[in-house]
Amino acid sequence: MNSIVERILSNASTAHINLTPAELVEHAILRNEGQLTDTGALAADTGEFTGRSPKDKFVVYDESTKDNVWWGDVNNRFESDKFDLLLEKVLKHYEGKEIFVRDCYACADQDYRLNIKVVNETAYQNLFANNLFLRPAADENQQHDWLILAAPSFMAVPDVDGTRQHNFAITNFTKKIILIGGTGYTGEIKKGIFTVLNYVLPHERDTLSMHCSANIGPEGDTAIFFGLSGTGKTTLSADPKRKLIGDDEHGWAKGSVFNFEGGCYAKCIDLTQEKEPQIFNAIRFGALVENVRFEENSRTVDYTNVTVTENTRAAYPIDLVDNIAVPSVGDTPKNIFFLTADAFGVLPPISRLTTAQAMYHFISGYTAKVAGTEAGVTEPQATFSACFGKAFLPLHPGKYAKMLGEKLEESGARVWLVNTGWTGGPYGVGSRMKLSYTRAMITAALEGKLDTVNFDTLPVFGLQIPTSCPEVPAEILNPRNTWSDAAAYDAKAAHLAELFVKNFGQFADGVTEEILSAAPKATSSSN
Repeated sequence: MNSIVERILSNASTAHINLTPAELVEHAILRNEGQLTDTGALAADTGEFTGRSPKDKFVVYDESTKDNVWWGDVNNRFESDKFDLLLEKVLKHYEGKEIFVRDCYACADQDYRLNIKVVNETAYQNLFANNLFLRPAADENQQHDWLILAAPSFMAVPDVDGTRQHNFAITNFTKKIILIGGTGYTGEIKKGIFTVLNYVLPHERDTLSMHCSANIGPEGDTAIFFGLSGTGKTTLSADPKRKLIGDDEHGWAKGSVFNFEGGCYAKCIDLTQEKEPQIFNAIRFGALVENVRFEENSRTVDYTNVTVTENTRAAYPIDLVDNIAVPSVGDTPKNIFFLTADAFGVLPPISRLTTAQAMYHFISGYTAKVAGTEAGVTEPQATFSACFGKAFLPLHPGKYAKMLGEKLEESGARVWLVNTGWTGGPYGVGSRMKLSYTRAMITAALEGKLDTVNFDTLPVFGLQIPTSCPEVPAEILNPRNTWSDAAAYDAKAAHLAELFVKNFGQFADGVTEEILSAAPKATSSSN
């Protein structure tokens, strides 16, 4: 890899190495890559692609990966010889260009540190790498473990290069190179390294990689929050009484939970200071906002404007956030929360999971979204994402779940399923769970106040429901009791159970009987 970097540096017209954020902002503005907002953040557009392109994400198929990678719609095969030819084309593409190079690393626990070198064509992408990855000390002479080559203006020729279309993001685990072309979307850089860590840590370091947020309480207790978009993961983990370890990617090693990143990549749609003060206040000089538009005749970002995309984003260093853990490392977790916004109104507001149930719900990665706002369309849509991050899993989800189960048995950590969605009926009939109740239930779990209460068992899903919780009305704890028509609840529960079982069928050949036994029983009678 060093020879590749040396070739790039020697053939570039100008190579900017480890520029400061201020220098990168200056270059971005001079190169017409962006402009300053009224808070001092750099606003840039990512071009044709304003999100990741999962169908154009590939893994090189070779001797080291052929029997280990979970091949299929998540991990598309890319032939090794095709990769070598495409790499050569990208290297030639860099010749004579102005480039931006950055040394950074992933994993805040130094025992698991992964050194990275990033080569960019654009200053704004290099600023993104500075913000999202961890930043080495200025006097470090870092040798990189992985190389990221991002070339947005290089367009592949699918029939010749073996890609699906002109853009691509290819991971080569043997050569330790991530090759990105044809797209200026910075998330491909972030998620490329997340994919790498999802392979290297479980496969080689006996460490569970997780798509989650994490924080630390006043007594040093670590909590982990899993949840898909819309479930409240960012909001609920940003607790003023607890220090934030990180908001998106973590590893669970022996004796520690650590942030992979040095920053945050937050969604900005409908952002307000009142709803998300932590994110709003971090968008200042040094931060990057992507694909946003300004209010008329101003440099004030209009976060309601989705002219370009609903996937507007902000990328900022974690040290622009108040109340963070330094370093971004915590002890073994005591509590783990699986967050779901169940729009069917079936799941309890909080329930305690057995180890087998935890593994099952981890693989399921469930939430539900409202189908739409057109007249008469009120039926929710179930959404499942294995391990709460299916798109970034190089290994079979059963391997991550098995590791989770082992760590739960070793640590004694409690796992809670928390429904931030609907109660008293499905969307259109019931109401959204009050945030104050959800916060009170999570606080009760964190403080051990649910350890001494009685629990009932919810039919069909077999979940353990507390019969009481401080500052929460007891009558809402059992979802069946909140429906005016118990028979309608039973029917909806059976329907949701069937959706769980159907989704899980794709993973059945790679999981244990213990996990399979935790599935909801769609045919069970209800009391």
